[in-house]
Amino acid sequence: MAVLTSDRRAAPAALRLLAGARHALREAERAETPGERYATAHLAALRAAAAVLAARAVPADAKLRRPTSAWVLLAGRAPELAEWATYFAAGADKRAAALAGLRTAVTTREADDLVRDAHLFLAVVETTLGLLPHLTEAS
Repeated sequence: MAVLTSDRRAAPAALRLLAGARHALREAERAETPGERYATAHLAALRAAAAVLAARAVPADAKLRRPTSAWVLLAGRAPELAEWATYFAAGADKRAAALAGLRTAVTTREADDLVRDAHLFLAVVETTLGLLPHLTEAS
């Protein structure tokens, strides 16, 4: 079960980030408020995105000088995940509002949907990195 990467040193970092994403999803499922659930699920997705970035990093990446969203970087480094990146980037403001304690920032339905979608995204990332078998329509 190896991460597909040209830099073998990225594999342990990617695996740690994926473990962190799974842990955050478990926390999101146990969270008491919709805001906590939403913010923690979004964090899980962010860690999964970071795992892809770690696995696909190239030496030139370290030379980036301006701050760039992980979602923008993900769309560039893994174009097959661009729709996911757009989806989660659109939720960043809600996550910030939820983290700030704004109780009306997120509904229960939005939080539950994001937890579900973060689970799906994690599975897609694991498949993309070669950690899960590719899913086919027949399976």
